Amino acid sequence: MNAVTETAAAEPVSGVEISLPLAKLKKSPRNARKVPHGEAAIEALAASIQHKGLIQNLVVEPETKDDGTPTGYYLVTAGEGRRLAMLVRAKRKQIKKSEPVRCWLDTANDPSEISLDENVTRTPMHPADQFERFRELSETKGYGAEEIGARFGVSPSVVKQRLRLGAVSPKLLQVYREDGLTLDQLMAFAITEDHARQEQVFEGLHHNREPWIIRRDMTASNVPATDRRAVFVGADAYVEAGGNIIRDLFSEDRGGFFEDAGLLDILAVEKLREIASEVEAEGWKWAEAHIDYPHAHGMRRFYPQSVPLSDEDEARLDALSTEHDELAEGYSSYDEMPEDVAAKLEAVSDEIDEILAKRSAYDANVIAHGGAFVVLHHDGTVRVERGFVRPEDEAFADPQPESEAEGDAPEPQAREDEQPEDGDEDVQDFEDEDEEPGKPISDSLTRDLSAHRTLALRVALGERPDLALIALTHTFTAQLFYSYAEAGCLEVRPTVTPLGSHADGIEDTPLAAKANEAREAWAERMPRDVADLWGFIVALDDEKRLALLAHCASRTVNALRLPWDRKPRTLQTADRLATALALDVAKDWAPTVDSYLGRVTKAHIVEAVAEGVSEDAARRIADMKKPDMAQAAEQLLAGTGWLPAVLRTPKAEAEQPATVEAEATERQDADEQDAYAVAAE
Repeated sequence: MNAVTETAAAEPVSGVEISLPLAKLKKSPRNARKVPHGEAAIEALAASIQHKGLIQNLVVEPETKDDGTPTGYYLVTAGEGRRLAMLVRAKRKQIKKSEPVRCWLDTANDPSEISLDENVTRTPMHPADQFERFRELSETKGYGAEEIGARFGVSPSVVKQRLRLGAVSPKLLQVYREDGLTLDQLMAFAITEDHARQEQVFEGLHHNREPWIIRRDMTASNVPATDRRAVFVGADAYVEAGGNIIRDLFSEDRGGFFEDAGLLDILAVEKLREIASEVEAEGWKWAEAHIDYPHAHGMRRFYPQSVPLSDEDEARLDALSTEHDELAEGYSSYDEMPEDVAAKLEAVSDEIDEILAKRSAYDANVIAHGGAFVVLHHDGTVRVERGFVRPEDEAFADPQPESEAEGDAPEPQAREDEQPEDGDEDVQDFEDEDEEPGKPISDSLTRDLSAHRTLALRVALGERPDLALIALTHTFTAQLFYSYAEAGCLEVRPTVTPLGSHADGIEDTPLAAKANEAREAWAERMPRDVADLWGFIVALDDEKRLALLAHCASRTVNALRLPWDRKPRTLQTADRLATALALDVAKDWAPTVDSYLGRVTKAHIVEAVAEGVSEDAARRIADMKKPDMAQAAEQLLAGTGWLPAVLRTPKAEAEQPATVEAEATERQDADEQDAYAVAAE
């Protein structure tokens, strides 16, 4: 049909195509769409018209005055979105308002019905078809995400998502078309473009097809970017070595997933070995690189000792400290300082740290015969543990005093109630008058006198709590840090029960790292020779001495519940200690499939979700298979702070009368059997 001019449009004709200036088009008051077009939709139309022209014409009718005379303008019955898109282009100076617009003049049909018909009588394209067409544009025409986005008025990130969805296995896309998968589920499969893997996971799905379960199964053999190895190696180095990183374009993946775990391990060990070489260059006999700390190394460890600073360093330290205080005066943080002041203060602080580091050093013998472990910390940082000496090198690293080297051994101690046998040659009421001058007194007399002194020490120490604290701290410290049980005169034997055999991986947790750091902080301050330990402890102020005692006492805590070692009163005391400390295990422990949920019955899982989340949430997972139930429960319980009964801290209660407490203890003894009744399904 031939187009007619604008002047002809004023005639009462219908069913003809005409060209009208954009400025002559208005929105029709009888348009069925009352909710305006969204900004994104108008942008998409504007981009489409710019790159492909007006594919579909507008439907218009002449605007008339009340008396029926034409105004010269036309009302857009259908195509208001396209009109708005062209106005956007005019505003951006891409076209003029006089730009001719192809229109279809219709005065025969009801404008409201035409508008309604255009918006209702149509079938939108299935999203899967759109995904595949975007993919085709990328593959056949070489369009990138930026180009495709410009042509369709969507952001490059949206294009990348649609391209990724278009790359899903055709088999799964067909299932999606047939409503066998939701869009969220399809997005979960799109985390990787490996069709075989996608189809394998799809075939292995049970009735529970939650997107997070699909993502979990799709990345089961991959390493998350938050893993300490990935953090340490870095994405750039991994990719440069030929590794591939899988990224989830549809959810927060915190850096993606490293596809090749073996390559990641190799790169991590290589990088650790480079650092180990630098450590060995310090003069150590050896330095080993490990991803995990080798807890069963069986070596003795030595710590750096205090070294006095030179007069020059002391003077420099005083000057730097004064300068630091002057620079920092008037500021509470680096952010408040001018850049030049902050930079200078940071340089001064670094120099102070360098000088302070000289206050401790390893003995030359320890360095010459010892070594270090270079391992990965739980957060991906490097952890260098120095001062380990192999058994065959101990004699060189820590030469013994002459008396010990000659084989002299201390006399065995007798028990307090041990009596000498009849006929003991040393037992006598007086000394022989003809003994040689200078001959030592007999062993029996020495023992007799030392017993009196021991009794006097007990009474005196009982009257001096301050010195009792020093003596107890000395005894604990000598045994826990020096392994010298005979160094203290108090017959107190601290026992440290290793926890690694009771809970796999516990020694590599952040909480274990915190405990190790506390121990090493004390060990580095202590004298090398246990003979100097008493003076070290006496020199501590009261606060630090109590802190050392607290550390030693903390290492002996044992609240293990063992089926072969029932100890209800001990566990009751542990509960009271936890209450007094306001212990919150949830800060460092969470219920996961590995830590709890995969090791208990389905009934326990449902109970945990009911307590930690809600009864409704528990009912939703009640019919799942156990593996799926455990995974779902882990997601539901994340961040709730829920704890199993064994980990909970009892609420503080007022002290009960002795009789009531005794009854409670008896009940706890009887109930103890139930504490071990949790069995995994």
